[in-house]
This record gives sequence, C-alpha cells and structure tokens, in this order.
Amino acid sequence: MSAQRVVITGGAGGIGSALARRFGREGAQVSLLDLKQDALDEAAAKLAFTTHTYACDVTERPQCEDAIKAAATDMGGIDTLINNAGITHISLFRDTDPSVYERVMGVNFFGSLYCTKAAIGHLIEARGRIAVLSSIAGFAPLLGRTGYCASKYALHGLFETLRTELADEGVSVTMACPIFTESNLHKGTLAADGTVAKYERSKVGRMYSADEVANGIYQAMMARKRMIVFSGRGKTSYWLSRVAPKIYERMMRNNFKEELERK
Repeated sequence: MSAQRVVITGGAGGIGSALARRFGREGAQVSLLDLKQDALDEAAAKLAFTTHTYACDVTERPQCEDAIKAAATDMGGIDTLINNAGITHISLFRDTDPSVYERVMGVNFFGSLYCTKAAIGHLIEARGRIAVLSSIAGFAPLLGRTGYCASKYALHGLFETLRTELADEGVSVTMACPIFTESNLHKGTLAADGTVAKYERSKVGRMYSADEVANGIYQAMMARKRMIVFSGRGKTSYWLSRVAPKIYERMMRNNFKEELERK
C-alpha cells in the first residue's frame, strides 16, 4: 500500500488514537482533529511518529473548513477521511431537553458532514476513502438514546447516499458499526439536562479494545467495504432488528432498562 494522507476527527479519543497508530504503522501521514489542543498534544506525544494536530470544534463549519484546509496543505492532500468524533446521551425522550439533541446532532451528524464537505475535492482527486463511525444504534433502536440513534441513522442516510454519488469517482464509503468499546465516549455522556451523566455503563457481551476496532476499520477501508459490523452479537442485532423487530426490541429493553434505573 502506498503511504496515505489520513485525517481523523475525534483524534484525541481512544478509537481516534488507535486509528492513528494503525495507519501510522503503515507509513501514513496522519492529521488529528479534536476539540482541545492539550488533548491533541497528549495523544500525539504517545505516538511513535510525527502527526499534525488541529484544534477544531466540528460543530462549527468554518473551523472544519480551516482544519481540513490546513491538513491538506501540511500533508500535500487528503486521500483518507475518518469521521470519528462523537458524543452520546442517556435519558428518556420525555425528559430530555431539546438542546441535548442539538448538541448530539451537531457533533455526530453535522461534524461529519462539514468535514467531508471540506475534504471532498481532495478525496475525489485521490480516489480516496471515507469511513464513518456509526454504531449498532445506526440501524437498531437503543433504549434511552433517541438522540444518539437519530444522529447515527442520519449518518447512514447521508453517507450511503453519498456513496452512490461517488461511485464513478472511485471514492469508497465504509460505515463502521462497533459494539461496546473501551473508549472515552461514555465519559462525556450527556444527561437529560445537558450535563455529564453519572451512571453505571451497561454492556452486552465482551468489551472490544480500541485497537481491535481500529484494526477492523483499517482492514475494511483497505478492502473498500461498504460496512463493517463488529462481533457476532452485533451481526445478530443487525439481522434480528430487521427480520424480527419485536423480539429485538424486547431483548434490548431487558438489557438496558436497568441502566436507566441505576442512573
């Protein structure tokens, strides 16, 4: 594989840093975008190679445009974009302030849209690759996370349609759907009022490491796969939510209702 020029949003987080390590081992140039420069500096210091870092609030379109422009200038182009930045919440719909939905959609959906829009010319020129960090929540309901699910469903609608538009341009789009992963996502989980939630995180099945997820995404992108769903449980959820949605919903409620009660 020839050296790539990779941009990773949410690059200071667990999965973002693991993705940087994985691509870096292949000789890629890597640019990391995240909200705070000090977190980026800390993440970059742990890597065995030099990275470019850019503080960027992905909910702000001008900041996305400036960061992508700077990354393209510093690396001589962009041929790989990984939309990894994300945030979640845990709260019932009836209790959740609308501002929580705006924040979750702003980071998860519009952040991915803005960065991809800014990079699309470079990606087309390079016949490159796009990956989007979705979730099981991108194709199946998840109790207490209506906003998170909405943002992930929206990502599938946007990027699966974009894939069809880019088919003749040689740009691939991979939807990555991890299950429970050791990452920082849950530490910033929003409560109904927009503050950081204090709760005991539920999980079903084993916890994946960030490096396992990063390696799976890397392999899927290199193969230009349309989607990767992690774990047997994740694949079961995918199919069960389609062929027997009532059974899936009952199982999901049983698995997650205690999480909301303990919050």
